[in-house]
Amino acid sequence: MSAESVERTVERLTERGIDVVRVGYSDFIGTERGKDVLVERLPEVAESGLAFCRAVYYTSPQGDVVPVPGGLDSGLPDVSIRPDLSTLVELPWEPGVAHCLGDAYDPADGQPFPQAPRSVARAAAARLGELGLTGVAGPELEYFLLEPDGEGWKRYDDAPGNVYVAGLKGDRGSHVLRSLRALRALDIGVTMGNHEFSGGQFEINLHHSEATDAADRAFRFKSAIKELARRDGLLATFMAKPFNDEGGSGFHVHLSCVDGDGHNVFDDPAAPYGISETGMHAIGGVLAHAPALAALLNPTINSYKRFGPDTLAPWLNDWGLDNRSAMLRIPPERGAGTRLEIRLGDASANPYLGIAGLLAAVYLGIRDRVAPPAPLEGYGYDTSKAPVLPMSLSVALDAFEADAELTEVLGKEFAAAYLAYKRDEIERFSRSVTDWEFREYAYHL
Repeated sequence: MSAESVERTVERLTERGIDVVRVGYSDFIGTERGKDVLVERLPEVAESGLAFCRAVYYTSPQGDVVPVPGGLDSGLPDVSIRPDLSTLVELPWEPGVAHCLGDAYDPADGQPFPQAPRSVARAAAARLGELGLTGVAGPELEYFLLEPDGEGWKRYDDAPGNVYVAGLKGDRGSHVLRSLRALRALDIGVTMGNHEFSGGQFEINLHHSEATDAADRAFRFKSAIKELARRDGLLATFMAKPFNDEGGSGFHVHLSCVDGDGHNVFDDPAAPYGISETGMHAIGGVLAHAPALAALLNPTINSYKRFGPDTLAPWLNDWGLDNRSAMLRIPPERGAGTRLEIRLGDASANPYLGIAGLLAAVYLGIRDRVAPPAPLEGYGYDTSKAPVLPMSLSVALDAFEADAELTEVLGKEFAAAYLAYKRDEIERFSRSVTDWEFREYAYHL
């Protein structure tokens, strides 16, 4: 954006009573980092960027700086975050504040920082663009809403059997209604919401759009839901499986591709199942790279406690026609609505990295003309029909490291940093004494 247009943006914001612009961006795990900028300082920030220690990408949820190459070993250098003013939107719950996303650059050469999740998503979209195709994604995210319970938390509106229910217990459901209205004002493509399968679990749907824009909107959605919950004295968590007695929260991605004319290239009424050869190759690519994709779409130790037989979460690497027991489902719509629904991801996934991985897998499948096996017939979870997906973060990371084609598309520098960061998580967990261990052993051994 030119200096002239930045000045006009400042004038427009000032006229609307906006005196602060919050510039936010995603770290590796999808936590929003950023700074609040006084609106009169926006021109210089737009030109020179905001300096952050790049180790922010490698900081664990407990505040440890993970020794990723390029961080501690390089003296903790900077990364520059420049505001993307095309994403400016007023925050409806915080008067006087506007929000925009930031892009990360290496101050040494001015190039996009290759480890930044938004950069990774854009790079994967660009590779798909080499085939003349644009990815279109529709994210679906579930989360648990919790309310205070003494020194801990309990599930909000906790009751069984309330899947697809709205307006629970009158005013008790008001937080979700307020969130819907606030998110509509945030202009991130929110369409509808409802109570999900588990007690205290909710889903708010987002419209589909170009894949990197969809990742932007999913990232902003997660940040906004957590902020809105905090303002109500609640806790919204996108943790994969927070409770032993309930299922987990998914991150399903509806994915299609369009050509330069906007035609959905997965649609072919004359082909088997109404799916084009290109669409079948896209399915083949996702299945071929699913073990590695698990490292991005199921990124925590907790993620793998969501999987298993009869969980409605994927367990096997398979696909099916309108079959929710398959890892990859083809919804019944055809024509412009022809798409893949990849059900592998859980809600803890970083939307940028999850969608980037899927774009990379679809690109490889189409480029290499990968043919999928026959679709699943009947109810899944039968290991004689399909291979088991990774059942631990360690196995998924090994598959990710071994998938040279996928990591090449996503970027070798990013892949190396991500592996180092996530393997540190496993190593830290291996040293931690859990509540389960204390209950199991302390009184008997």
